[in-house]
Amino acid sequence: MARKFLYLVAGAIALVLIAAIGWNLFQERILRAAFVPSTPFKAPLPAGAPDYAKAAGWLSRPDLRQDPSRWVPAGFSPATNPQVAVFYVAPTAYLGKGSWNAAIDDKETNDRLTLFTSSQASAFNGVAAIWAPRYRQAALGAFLTTGADPTAALDFAYRDVERAFDAFLAQIPPSRPIMLVGHSQGSLHLLRLIHEHVAGRAVQRRIVAAYLVGWPISVTADLPALGLPACGKAGQANCILSWQSFAEPADPKQILDVYDTTIGLAGKPRRGSVMLCVNPITGTPNTMAPAPANLGSLVPKAGLSDATIEPGRVPARCDARGFLSIGQPPEGYGGYVLPGNNYHVFDYPLFWANVRADAAARAATFLKQ
Repeated sequence: MARKFLYLVAGAIALVLIAAIGWNLFQERILRAAFVPSTPFKAPLPAGAPDYAKAAGWLSRPDLRQDPSRWVPAGFSPATNPQVAVFYVAPTAYLGKGSWNAAIDDKETNDRLTLFTSSQASAFNGVAAIWAPRYRQAALGAFLTTGADPTAALDFAYRDVERAFDAFLAQIPPSRPIMLVGHSQGSLHLLRLIHEHVAGRAVQRRIVAAYLVGWPISVTADLPALGLPACGKAGQANCILSWQSFAEPADPKQILDVYDTTIGLAGKPRRGSVMLCVNPITGTPNTMAPAPANLGSLVPKAGLSDATIEPGRVPARCDARGFLSIGQPPEGYGGYVLPGNNYHVFDYPLFWANVRADAAARAATFLKQ
């Protein structure tokens, strides 16, 4: 992806702003001081709610003249008559601490959302028309603390996503196959959406695949409550994929410290359970693939128009706990990596061409059924 993307998207994760000195000793205190809102949660006014019946409520929609999801690098092109619709929920892009939820018209947040959509949702435009709602997402600080305020902020953000999904269903043909695509906070909201709003309903049968990337999903404590199985083979339809990218030596302690204290959607403790890991190169769970099997990663250049796809740069292997190992840190991304060699920011860009091929294969299977 373009270097501007690398700068701004990594900035959206925000840890690159933290000085290295004292990080290991004071990381939690520093992060909370920098990003956790200091005021109690207060629900945004109804007047600021996005209207999903109108184009202004969407970051991406098939009828928008300027749509970041239709960006492609050289050698690729969007589908001209897609038979599948993607509902894409973007990751956290709001870094402010003035409120617990982003305003729809916050320019810096929207600039980051545009870059996320160009680098992530664009991988699906070869097979699908993409719908991406603007939503009043929870602030980064909501993931750095616990209590009633962050819980309320995430719940508020989810309600926007739920309304957007209903509006999405109302505006596409009633038999149109659907892909659910998210990353990080977006995947969290889609996980809840599937559990509360999709599982057991007729719409579940229309799901080509759900890409819930960059968020831990317990195979035993979450999946049984979702109504859809893990994707077990390449090209399988009506299933769920997820992965979390780490270079070696990997230290996922920050994720595990939280994950192992929580209860899954199926009512079972997540502690010690394996996380869903579907290898984005092979399309199958708990497998390994060498770098030559990687069809292409987004590689930074001088600008968006110069971004290229380069094959064979990054391998992938699901480890015993369910994290995706990408081997030694790849060149070009090292300055924007989270603690523990966490390549969370690049979960999609590292495997952009494979994700594109994976989506096409699963759509082809579904359309044949």
